[in-house]
Amino acid sequence: MAQAFVALSAWQVMLAGLLFFGGIYLVFGATTWLLTHHILPRLGLGRPLDTRPLAPGQLRRELSQSALSILLFGTGMIFPWGLLQLGWARLDYDAGWQQISLEILFLLAWNDVHFWVNHRLLHTKLLRRFHLPHHRSVVTTPFSTYSFHPIEALMLGNVILLPMLLHDFSFWSLLSVPLFSLFFNCIGHANYDFFPNVSYAHWFAASRRHHLHHACYNGNYGFQFTFMDRLFRTRLPADAAERQWQAARQRGAHGAQS
Repeated sequence: MAQAFVALSAWQVMLAGLLFFGGIYLVFGATTWLLTHHILPRLGLGRPLDTRPLAPGQLRRELSQSALSILLFGTGMIFPWGLLQLGWARLDYDAGWQQISLEILFLLAWNDVHFWVNHRLLHTKLLRRFHLPHHRSVVTTPFSTYSFHPIEALMLGNVILLPMLLHDFSFWSLLSVPLFSLFFNCIGHANYDFFPNVSYAHWFAASRRHHLHHACYNGNYGFQFTFMDRLFRTRLPADAAERQWQAARQRGAHGAQS
């Protein structure tokens, strides 16, 4: 598989990238939607985080913005392929499972660092206008995951380029990055607390933390883990959005009475 990827033409790489990113987006997004809107509630497992309705036309907007992100991510596969063609990066064809496991663990941690840095930059005055399209989804869905401005997609989509210049990774280690990234992103945007009994600081409470980021806009810039927000003191308290939710509940109650 790795040697076949290197041997592809530029057009074949971009086409394969489009099919790959489009496929995993639809599979992960639809599966997460099905789980959180039908299967898990019927089983009594977990709970929705924000019960307010979606904004009018939100799903259509998310899908259209995601289509552009998929186009950029898919055609962007030309860049890691190009590094290999130029000899600036190489793949390790002989890596064993232990090395691949260590590489995936490293890439998990690097993904969180990369995400925090770029996400924090997107909340600065200079770049926030490129992040606002994503934050139009206050009540998030799994399809919010790729609902980006193109500039944000380019910033977040280059996560594997620097590591490739510094180390000869296995093809399978690099392939894991978009898979675990999209998986955790769908969980984080699912608007569903999958493990309501774990603490707010637990790895499994990532959906709670990212939900608060969308509710409050600032804070909780990390991805799956909390170490970057802890280090830079940007983690929101667990009740950070309670005032907004109470106001929304009161508006809903007044609307029902009138």
